[in-house]
Amino acid sequence: MAQPGWKSGLSATAAVLLGLLFLVAGGWKLTDPLGAAVKMNQALIPSQLSLPAAIGFGISEVFAAILLFLPRFRRWGALITGLLLVAFIGYVGINYNKLQGADCSCFPWLKRAVGPGFFISDGVMLLFAIVAGWWTRQARGWRTPLVVLAVVIAYAGGSYALVQSKLSGLKAPDTVTVDGQPYSLQQGRVVIFFFDPECMHCFHGAKNMSTYKWVETRVISVPTRVPQFAGQFMTDTGLKSLISNDLAQLKAVFPFGDGPYGVALENGRLKAPLPAFDEKEPYGTLKGLGFVE
Repeated sequence: MAQPGWKSGLSATAAVLLGLLFLVAGGWKLTDPLGAAVKMNQALIPSQLSLPAAIGFGISEVFAAILLFLPRFRRWGALITGLLLVAFIGYVGINYNKLQGADCSCFPWLKRAVGPGFFISDGVMLLFAIVAGWWTRQARGWRTPLVVLAVVIAYAGGSYALVQSKLSGLKAPDTVTVDGQPYSLQQGRVVIFFFDPECMHCFHGAKNMSTYKWVETRVISVPTRVPQFAGQFMTDTGLKSLISNDLAQLKAVFPFGDGPYGVALENGRLKAPLPAFDEKEPYGTLKGLGFVE
């Protein structure tokens, strides 16, 4: 039976708005998987799972968004987005005490902290998913969705390969400024640590690094904001590190979203990005490179 025009219109509007949100959120994860992995790690996803989770969620979100744009498969897109939202709300609810106040945004330019407002905004999106799927036709046929999924997966794989190829052997600037003097990055092993002095993830990451037994490795820390607090941050965390304020110069070569973030260099060339900071990382990566014992 055909739906009244106002129901069809409301369903289509909800589907398009929700589809745009999920397309942007998932598209960012697929085009910047390392930055998305940082967000996953900050949301308490274990470091070894943060990158697969970022890519997996990115694929799911883009796939669901495209289905929302296709009236024939809108109900399936609404179902997928609804399940993702329920899972996300449930995960944050279970870990609310640990995540309260933390940034939980799927958009790198939009800050959204975990709190009561998070559940309201995600509840509204869940309502959009229900409206989008309830007043639409029954979905039939698997061929088109499978083709769409295959294309999204291929795009995700290509995007990740492109990011990795750009990072491989990337050359650092010849020098950065430390204590008002040029400091060479072209000899030996160097770890550059990007941090926000007011970020608790950065604080815990630096505290962990302060316990590492470095092997002929220099650490240079670069504040991403409020640089006047960088010295006190090093004192409080116990991290023995030089400090440089050449953020713009370094970020132009090693782009990233929010800190904490790091790069491991050897003789001026990138050996590995360090997107995760928890109990196991970046220690595991640095140990594999021989930068720490």
